[in-house]
Amino acid sequence: MSKRTFDELVQLMHTLRGPNGCPWDRKQTLASLKPFVIEESYEVVDAIDRDDRAALAEELGDFLLQAVFIAELTSEEGSFDIYNAVTAIHDKLVRRHPHVFGDVEANNADEVLVNWEKQKNEERKAENKSVLAGVPQSLPALLRASRLTEKAARVGFDWRRTEDVFHKLDEEIAELHEAIASGDESHVHEELGDLLFTIANIARKLNVNAEDALQSANRKFTRRFEAMESKVRNGGQNLDELTLEQMDGLWDEAKAAERA
Repeated sequence: MSKRTFDELVQLMHTLRGPNGCPWDRKQTLASLKPFVIEESYEVVDAIDRDDRAALAEELGDFLLQAVFIAELTSEEGSFDIYNAVTAIHDKLVRRHPHVFGDVEANNADEVLVNWEKQKNEERKAENKSVLAGVPQSLPALLRASRLTEKAARVGFDWRRTEDVFHKLDEEIAELHEAIASGDESHVHEELGDLLFTIANIARKLNVNAEDALQSANRKFTRRFEAMESKVRNGGQNLDELTLEQMDGLWDEAKAAERA
């Protein structure tokens, strides 16, 4: 199979949006495409997690299409096209890699990050933007918490030791208990958010990706729960026919089988 070029994809999208193109493609707007951008991003991540290269190639194509699709719409309105976007990221990468394209030295990944953040800070000052400005509002909450505190830490706003964050965790747990005892739902909501935010900080201090860790826990729970369901169904029952004690026993068996 012959390989297609990027320009061919751009032209194909132009045709699909054209007068004789696809009614569905022609109907789309920037707002209607947002869910597809998010969905395709997650499908790329899922293919990486499954270590499936064939699926990854396909999902990257779907992901790339979203960029081309969006740029086709903005090109039609006269604001920018996909090549403006390519130029912007190309020039940004050159600008933020002075250790490769300039005379700045960076001998390891940590020094690269320091230089990268310096360059970004200079750009933010010129544009009068906050250090936190680059963290999208639409990120999943746990991931956004990690990114916000990561950005703040890079300018020195951070706990000195990981142990200090654990003290903060104890404090937030106590405050959540107090909020629950008060019966104030809005206070409980606030304190639970503070607790989750602190946990995201602990993950960052431990160099653990909080989103990945939680997704791993989700997968583990799913595996074990489905193992319980399978065993019960094989015995001719459903889970909702069991007592909590019986389900706890099955859960322990699923854990033991997984570890074995």
